[in-house]
Amino acid sequence: MNAVTDLSFTAPALHGQLAQLSAEQLDRLDFGVIGFDGETVVSQYNQTESEAAGLSTSRVLGQPLFTNVAPCMNNFMVAQRFEDAQDEGSPLDDTIDYVLTLRMRPIKVKLRLLAEPGSAQRYVLVQRKL
Repeated sequence: MNAVTDLSFTAPALHGQLAQLSAEQLDRLDFGVIGFDGETVVSQYNQTESEAAGLSTSRVLGQPLFTNVAPCMNNFMVAQRFEDAQDEGSPLDDTIDYVLTLRMRPIKVKLRLLAEPGSAQRYVLVQRKL
């Protein structure tokens, strides 16, 4: 069994597992991974998401997620949930149906929003295979 390829979009306790993976291991996942810090600056962006979104890793890393990379997520459904969890010091693990609209035709996806108190790293996971 390969621990990386066995990780699924719906796996429990996924935040902690993602935080331990290298960039190469993240690239092998079959769902998009966008990792960002408390200031929303993207620090992880896997190959799956890069290919699906048409944005190179070099163009995304170091950029603010909700203003420069994915402004279509800068709303109460996504960005506000991270802000609320951070303000409350509470964990976040929500899966929502969503429609991505930036730089592409609208596409239905599932987003999984992950944050843990005390961890600077937060994640938006993107599952395109519905």
